[in-house]
Amino acid sequence: MSPASLRLPRLALLAGAALAGLCAAPLAAASSVRTVPGMPPVVNPANLYSEAGAGHLAAAVAGDPARIYVPNLRGDSVSVIDPATYKVVDTFKVGQSPQHVVPSWDLRTLWVTNNAEGHTDGSLTPIDPRTGKPGAAIAVDDPYNMYFTPDGRQAIVVAETHARLDFRDPHTMALESSLQVPGCKGINHADFSIDGRYAIFTCEFDGRLAKIDMVHRKVLGYLQLDRHGMPQDIRVSPDGKVFYVADMMADGVFLVDGASFARVGFIRTGVGTHGLYPSRDATKLYVANRGSNKIHGPRHGKGSVSVIDFATRKVVANWPIPGGGSPDMGNVSADGRTLWLSGRFDDVVYAIDTATGKVRKIRVGAEPHGLAVWPQPGRYSLGHTGIMR
Repeated sequence: MSPASLRLPRLALLAGAALAGLCAAPLAAASSVRTVPGMPPVVNPANLYSEAGAGHLAAAVAGDPARIYVPNLRGDSVSVIDPATYKVVDTFKVGQSPQHVVPSWDLRTLWVTNNAEGHTDGSLTPIDPRTGKPGAAIAVDDPYNMYFTPDGRQAIVVAETHARLDFRDPHTMALESSLQVPGCKGINHADFSIDGRYAIFTCEFDGRLAKIDMVHRKVLGYLQLDRHGMPQDIRVSPDGKVFYVADMMADGVFLVDGASFARVGFIRTGVGTHGLYPSRDATKLYVANRGSNKIHGPRHGKGSVSVIDFATRKVVANWPIPGGGSPDMGNVSADGRTLWLSGRFDDVVYAIDTATGKVRKIRVGAEPHGLAVWPQPGRYSLGHTGIMR
């Protein structure tokens, strides 16, 4: 055998070892976060949103048309917007008082949470994201909001009126168990720890938070933010250490250490702070300020969007809605270039350029609420309007 031929296997081995090292790097990083069984591994412990970056679309959503699904709370309907044309291309009836459009853990269904405010005939309407069409509604008690356990085995229906979390089959929505959270009046929005072991829920009418053990399904405790406050959306920082909590009475965002469950800071943003959405590169947090401290605010309020830098925890931009408005809930486009938000009191949807803050408005139904952008990047959804990881 010639010297050259002897070198070839050695070169192949070295190349293979180098390639193996490159492939093993993410696994090594993931191993530093011990997740709950069944939860996909954390690829980058410094950025739990790494797999929800621009263009990281899963195979499961390939072929799903790009659409914005807008639940119209007082219209008992969903408006569908084509983001390429900024036009409403469909509107269909759903159950009573639709609150949010929630992507399922497996990315194959969008669920409309119809909580039938003041009534007992709540329901969930499935939407097939391949066709954009709704299916038959499923009767469910008081589904104000919905999340999914980090392992994807159960849906968590937030029964706001009853201060209760209902754990259901994620496909049939059959009830499997319930957890009472008696100290959380107006239980509402949530986000999960980086390892999936606990979640923190906001208690809208108590001015506090509830920490829930997701493994043993029990309440770990409550944290009072402000007795006169009204916490809304909540989102964890990219490194999983700090939870950002929007408070519409405080006109800003509370910072809460997740491990110690203690308040560690506050960032003032704008009037009626409400929705929180990370940028696709996970460097910024978009904060929707609804423009009013009232649950039913006026049209053309002092609505704006503030941009918080995750690294410095400071507001680096503030974009007022031209002519006033009421930006509420939504999410960021798959490419990260557009922030889509409902205009809750103005019956419009805002498409906001994330580079300039320029706003386009699209007329929809009565009182649009938790709209969903679809498809979104990510391996799985933890619920709400798309907590993607």
